[in-house]
Amino acid sequence: MSNVPLNLGRRRFLTLSTAVVGGVGVAFTAVPFIKSWSPSAKAKAAGAPVEVDISKIEEGQLIRVIWQGKPVWVVRRSAETLNELSAIADMLRDPESLEPQQPEYIKNIYRSIKPEIFLAVGICTHLGCSPTYLPDSFNKEVKGVKSGFFCPCHGSKFDMAGRVFKSVPAPLNLVVPPYTYINEDRILVGTNEGES
Repeated sequence: MSNVPLNLGRRRFLTLSTAVVGGVGVAFTAVPFIKSWSPSAKAKAAGAPVEVDISKIEEGQLIRVIWQGKPVWVVRRSAETLNELSAIADMLRDPESLEPQQPEYIKNIYRSIKPEIFLAVGICTHLGCSPTYLPDSFNKEVKGVKSGFFCPCHGSKFDMAGRVFKSVPAPLNLVVPPYTYINEDRILVGTNEGES
């Protein structure tokens, strides 16, 4: 009869040991599985806002940055270019930017927060090619217009506010990403004005 409590003790010990080992095994299995639900550092970085230094961009110069895997153009426009934007409205498909291709806070003739700095996603709204920036020779594409963007794939044309010209394949203006000014010399692409 003295063996009965000893076997019961062993049984409890084995049951408890098995439960602990099983629990540890479940934890080791569950942690990587649950961690796999979180986005990777690369995925987080792909959607993260991008800071752009605009202090050294000269008039007429375009720089490119990558945001969410897409090229974003940043151009410093001249006073002459800004004046041209209102003069060509009758040549454009959506001159007032009624289509939601930009945040509401930049729905203006310049399609920008500050008139001289223009940002756009550098992808044609027709089939996704990347248009070419023609700072001084765009008048070969559109008579009387000095600068703009020309898509070599199918001939779509956009003015210096990214607005699409009439009678081209692209149906919409270029997309303007959300952005905000951190200070006079730095822009944060991917964050709406007032969100930082």
